[in-house]
Amino acid sequence: MGSGKTALVAALCRALTDEFSLAVVTNDIYTEEDAEFLRRAGVLPDERIRAVQTGACPHTAIRDDISANLDMVEQLERDTPGLDLVLVESGGDNLTATFSYGLIDRQIFVIDVAGGDKVPRKGGPGVTRSDLLVINKTDLAPLVGADLAVMANDAAAARSGRPVLFTSLVAEPGAESVAAWVRAVRSELTGST
Repeated sequence: MGSGKTALVAALCRALTDEFSLAVVTNDIYTEEDAEFLRRAGVLPDERIRAVQTGACPHTAIRDDISANLDMVEQLERDTPGLDLVLVESGGDNLTATFSYGLIDRQIFVIDVAGGDKVPRKGGPGVTRSDLLVINKTDLAPLVGADLAVMANDAAAARSGRPVLFTSLVAEPGAESVAAWVRAVRSELTGST
């Protein structure tokens, strides 16, 4: 929680909206807080931002019983023909959050430096198995005593060659490195250049 997932989704919407027809599904336990944040930010038309209230641990709705999220994605596809990309964001609270590949094509796992440079070393399925690990809020590293080099080395060791990107949405509000990764993945999935 607080790693900057919703802010990253907002940045990706801003960076990619001129290239792709986008929509977002957010997951919160009892609220629509993340969806409301995106609506207030004006990153997409309101009708392209939908919220799933999981009623329990959000991990269940993205990993074990994905039906509510699948229904929401299918509803978005019906309501917005021609969608190129749907971002599904889950409220996270620990390193075990993983998505079912029945719901998504690729998973981005976001951690932040405020938890300390030990977080990549702790591992967990999100850190070790996600398609992309984003270590966010690098601008806070000096303030919290986190060593970015240690985080980079530990993340590389934990991920066996899977990509890791460091971001600061303060320094790079467009999250261009993550947006470039999304573009490359979409190109790979669609066979386009």
